[in-house]
Amino acid sequence: MKKIILSVITLACAASVSAQTKSKIVLKNEVDTVVYVMANNIAKYLQQMGLENPNLDLMKQAMQESYAKVTPLMDLSTGEKFVGKYSEKQKANKGAKNVAAGKKFLEENKKRKGVVELPSGLQYEVMKMGDGPKPVATDKVKTHYHGTLLDGTVFDSSVQRGQPISFPVNGVIKGWTEALQLMPTGSKWKLFIPAGLAYGDQGAGANIGPGSTLVFEVELIEIEKP
Repeated sequence: MKKIILSVITLACAASVSAQTKSKIVLKNEVDTVVYVMANNIAKYLQQMGLENPNLDLMKQAMQESYAKVTPLMDLSTGEKFVGKYSEKQKANKGAKNVAAGKKFLEENKKRKGVVELPSGLQYEVMKMGDGPKPVATDKVKTHYHGTLLDGTVFDSSVQRGQPISFPVNGVIKGWTEALQLMPTGSKWKLFIPAGLAYGDQGAGANIGPGSTLVFEVELIEIEKP
């Protein structure tokens, strides 16, 4: 039901914005601001579902009918199931494309000089080799990192935040856990992590889609004492 409600809100918001594209939009009060922000956020959600060009007239009609208490065109419980199936289908299609792109990238990447591929499929490139001890799975480490998708989109970066982060070696994605135990303290490596060693078919957050191969620059600063 939540997805249906969100979709209906988006319908009205997008239609309203579309009607004002020839003039400057003015947010006159708090309600206008809330509507505008929600419209943008929910539109992004629909885009993630693959709905790039929704029918704006239909969107407006759905909202008007909802406010007028008109019986909807279809039973909303049935509609919710339909939306769920559609979302899963789109997610699977996107995942398949991401997996194929990742496989192609990794096949070419491992041919580059300096890139090492491990039996797990993890690839790494040494940017700087430290001379300190290597952590074990139960250690807690402090790192700096910069994570991107294959197209260069930054999804997370302690470097950009200007603040290193600490965590247990065995408390992160598999690709990180494997790589960190090979890295002497003081090292900086570039990791190329296939989806199976990252977030798999589920993806993570708004930017990491299902089946995504991830690229990290990881600096192992220190092994923290208990």
